[in-house]
Amino acid sequence: MRILVVEDDADLRRQLADALSQAGYAVDLAADGEDGQFLGETEPYDAVVLDLGLPKIDGVSVLKSWRKEGKAFPVLILTARDQWSEKVAGFDAGADDYLTKPFITEELLARLRALLRRAAGHSAATLECGKLMVDTRAARATVNGEPIKLTAHEYRVLSYLMHHQGRVVPRTELVEHIYDQDFDRDSNTIEVFIGRLRRKIGQDRIQTERGLGYRLIVPEGEVRVAG
Repeated sequence: MRILVVEDDADLRRQLADALSQAGYAVDLAADGEDGQFLGETEPYDAVVLDLGLPKIDGVSVLKSWRKEGKAFPVLILTARDQWSEKVAGFDAGADDYLTKPFITEELLARLRALLRRAAGHSAATLECGKLMVDTRAARATVNGEPIKLTAHEYRVLSYLMHHQGRVVPRTELVEHIYDQDFDRDSNTIEVFIGRLRRKIGQDRIQTERGLGYRLIVPEGEVRVAG
């Protein structure tokens, strides 16, 4: 999953980038409202962490612009201001959640996971597809209860497919959501990741829809795990 962080405080921006990367996300950064607004309008993000007190263009104006452009990604607002009027303005502009600085990083990660789950139609922190399970809190996967060792990019691909299981996900969409903006993207590597995942989770869990993309399914005859 790919996250945009728009925050003018360099130390906090770096702290969030490190925490999100360690949690398995691809992360893009913007230091002001102008750059943040442009990235949100031109790149496909799964969620955005947006500070309100930004230089050049304030966070509320950025958010209003995104929503006017039809951008529906979940937005978690950060601000040092705790006045109720600021919170109301943020929610009225289209925010999905709110954190006041200072905050605990683990809480921000938990709120982001919840936003991502709701956006994809899931309610639990552990995603299930038959006997394949992904714990989004720990960024870990298991099959039949046995842990699977995944690289960072393999986990990102699997996590994205799990959030969108049953739907055909085009290769270009996977590329856009597992790499950050500065990464040298190569769509051919997606086939490599899919091949590795099939060897680790089972060959029949990921279907290739020729010319369209990939679909994560419950293999025929496998009983779905009760959630």
